Amino acid sequence: AVKDLFDIKGSPPGAAQPLVLAQSGVKTKTAPIVKQLLDAGARFVGKTHTDELAFSLNGKNAHFGAPINPAAPERITGGSSSGSMAAVAGRLADIALGSDTGGSVRAPASYGGLFGIRPTHGRLSLKLAWPLAESLDTPGWFARDGETLGRVGEALFGKDRTVLPEKPRMLLAGDMFAQAVAEAETILRNVVQRAVPALGQPETVKAARDLDSLYWAFRWIQGREAWISDGALIERFAPPLGPGVAERFAFSKSVTDAEYEKAGALRKAFRGKLARLLGADGVLLLPTVPDVAPLITAQEPELDDFRNRALRLLCLAGLSGFPQVTMPVARRDGAPLGLSLIGPKGSDKSLIAFATQFERAARVRIA
Repeated sequence: AVKDLFDIKGSPPGAAQPLVLAQSGVKTKTAPIVKQLLDAGARFVGKTHTDELAFSLNGKNAHFGAPINPAAPERITGGSSSGSMAAVAGRLADIALGSDTGGSVRAPASYGGLFGIRPTHGRLSLKLAWPLAESLDTPGWFARDGETLGRVGEALFGKDRTVLPEKPRMLLAGDMFAQAVAEAETILRNVVQRAVPALGQPETVKAARDLDSLYWAFRWIQGREAWISDGALIERFAPPLGPGVAERFAFSKSVTDAEYEKAGALRKAFRGKLARLLGADGVLLLPTVPDVAPLITAQEPELDDFRNRALRLLCLAGLSGFPQVTMPVARRDGAPLGLSLIGPKGSDKSLIAFATQFERAARVRIA
């Protein structure tokens, strides 16, 4: 299944916005990454829902509604790759292509009890896909198990530039675990301990010197680039935008040159710090998101607060451009909870392989 940001020959992509759908027209070419999967033997079964213009983490769309989370029907799917997660979790597809700018694969994967990957930035093509923030956008995909996640990687990636050892040096990001709610932090720390006999004890480290600064750097970069992508359309046609999306684009328009430049400097410094911390043989363990998915009855202020908390975890891979794999490892209050691994730049295939090994070592099967 393919998120409705990617061109598919013979159909019009809509980016989950009625005006875009009306203007897009039937496409005559298929996005290269989709064609790669088809050429490798995948069968296309359908397009999937997304948040409006891919600018949300909630999976709710004011124009087209929201998919059901098959793993926790009383909770949101997360977004913006909401339909792709629902298709795989609901066994309508074995794999589903999404995109990830600020967590749009990783958050839904955690909410739906799935494996998901945000690859190294720029390693895979986003040609013929609707953009959000060019220097942060990546394609990504979902699978119910690590082996299937890896088979997609074999079809899409060439050789890894950085190949992790079979047992990488594990680094537990203590400051990132502290971002999770207390109950989720305890559960995930216990999961890590279950893997120790097979994989060894991780070293506890601090991943970010100033997490608030990284959060704002991410927001400023995402905002400025989102306005570059969609601002002209919004100003010319004034399409109705859903709750949360409208406010985020208003923020995007307000980002100054000085803020964008400061964010770029912070990103460069953090990328260098994380590269030194990981080296060529290290992986960083952290919660994917602060907790299980919010309830579908949650109101916009509560969802926005959760989104801002989640971005403090999700922004590390976005700012560094390094690959991140989220694994289904636990449940809380009857809903799935994911744990993530961030690896060095270009280590995507070997990171998937280790994530599969780690999940097996600490296995708590998700129904």
